[in-house]
Amino acid sequence: MSLPDFFFERVTADIRQQMDGVVALVGQLARQRLTPDGEACIASIEEAAAGVSRMLGAAIDLKGVALKGPELELEPVRLRELMDEIEARWQPRAAAVGITLLVAYNGDPDAAAMADRKRLLQIFDGFIGEAVGAQAHGAVEAGLYAYPGPDGVRLEGRVRGPRDAGWDAKDTETRIRSIEARLGLEVAIGAMLARRILAGMDGQLRKEANAGASDTAAFEIMLKLVPDAVAEPTEDTGRAAHILVVDDNATNRMVAQSLVEMFDCTSEAAEDGDEAVEAARTGRFDLILMDIKMPRMDGVAATRIIRAMSGPVGQTPIIALTANADPEDAAGYLVAGMNGVVEKPMKPEHLLTALQQALNPEARAAAA
Repeated sequence: MSLPDFFFERVTADIRQQMDGVVALVGQLARQRLTPDGEACIASIEEAAAGVSRMLGAAIDLKGVALKGPELELEPVRLRELMDEIEARWQPRAAAVGITLLVAYNGDPDAAAMADRKRLLQIFDGFIGEAVGAQAHGAVEAGLYAYPGPDGVRLEGRVRGPRDAGWDAKDTETRIRSIEARLGLEVAIGAMLARRILAGMDGQLRKEANAGASDTAAFEIMLKLVPDAVAEPTEDTGRAAHILVVDDNATNRMVAQSLVEMFDCTSEAAEDGDEAVEAARTGRFDLILMDIKMPRMDGVAATRIIRAMSGPVGQTPIIALTANADPEDAAGYLVAGMNGVVEKPMKPEHLLTALQQALNPEARAAAA
């Protein structure tokens, strides 16, 4: 790491820490009895702190995307829900400056694709921010069109705003400087980030002139289809696999459960090895996703106890979930009795492959 990069990271980390402190102090003050003027001041400070935090995060992200391209964490994303989230996060901000935001989704209500939800939101954020900032009154329209095909899902995003909102792809640097002068630094950073992410995802951007005083920013991205659902554990059960998700981190549990449910499985959760062992004794699970490092009892110890149980319970497929998935560690997990390893952060396609292999009796027999 070069010295300028070192100082950039140190400075940005320190600013972020200081802003977290400001937000915490403002929260404490907001709980005090204040005059109306005092409450207004606190609200202004809170809004400013939130703006600085957003701007700082976007600047850090922009630097990383500019150097390495956007790092994508793919997961099954329901496209209608994506637009619901965009509507929820932008309608209040648009209404605050007198703009009506109209959000639409056109496609199969249940359509999903393998995508990075955060990156798609950032693309829409960039173009909607420009439109809302440049519009004096009236409406801004944001829409998403989904076209599934054999090779993937073609997404077409459209944001309609005032003419000359800054969407011309030519002379990008000049346009971004114009956006900064007119709409502020935060919107300019978001606009540049949206363009960088779109280019990094091999997306296409064009500007369309509409009748009247409006333009539309239209962008297209190709996404992969969600892999086929996990096969049923046996041909005769008539039901999807029921999976136990074991992890001491609540966020990790939620992510894993959302993925297995996207693959048409049902799930329950346990917070550590002790709970996993007791849940496994019931015999109601077709497979266990087992975190390795947990308090009280780790995943390896829990696996050994389960393997010592008699009958079908002791043969329940177990897949390790771990950030330590180098060959030596993975071999140790298999020796302990696990049937596969999936590295964190989980990639949906890797998890799906592990589930399919572990739930297929013929594949397990061949591996053994």
